[in-house]
Amino acid sequence: MNATLQAATATRTEPRSLDQLDQWSDEDLLIQYRETGCRDLFAELVRRYESELYCYLRRYLGSVEAAEDAFQAVFLQVHLKCHQFDSQRRVRPWLYAIATNQAIDAKRSNRRYQAVSLDRPGRLREADEGRGLVERMVSDEPDPSHQVANDERDELLKRAMDELTEQMRSVVQLVYYQGMLYREAAEVLSIPVGTVRSRLHTAIAKLTEFWNRHHPHLD
Repeated sequence: MNATLQAATATRTEPRSLDQLDQWSDEDLLIQYRETGCRDLFAELVRRYESELYCYLRRYLGSVEAAEDAFQAVFLQVHLKCHQFDSQRRVRPWLYAIATNQAIDAKRSNRRYQAVSLDRPGRLREADEGRGLVERMVSDEPDPSHQVANDERDELLKRAMDELTEQMRSVVQLVYYQGMLYREAAEVLSIPVGTVRSRLHTAIAKLTEFWNRHHPHLD
């Protein structure tokens, strides 16, 4: 946790130290943090999601600097809005909702943002529709920087994703690259599961059409 996050939590009074925080649920950490202001609880929550959320923001924004700024903004919002957290919800989709909104805001405020990087996609769980481009989105091929053909593929993926609407891009990011189930993505985006499915299917069709139109010869 850097100086920004430390400053955000420095005004609270920290209670006695707590043992075995790694055994606490995310929900218990957040609820107890908002009740006590204990910085150890906040730091543990940051530690659990640091890598996962940073990678998500890095892929979404395509920029290390933008991802770092957005990550800090996410947890600043967690600190400021923890009292708004519904104890009946789970923390993970709540965090992803904040992160997605921060990423969208960052892209809107910087029109020169880089295209999203898709060089290290996560595994696909529920969707197996489409061919060509979509299959490459979930492949286990070596680092694209090591192969000319894969460099071309990676650039094409960036161009294809840029043609999607923000709504479709968000669904693709959550389901394909974060490996979320439809119901989890629906909770993050506050939309029905059917809408997630519809947006994803439309995005897949557009991505596949783009791929086949521009490079039908690539295997």
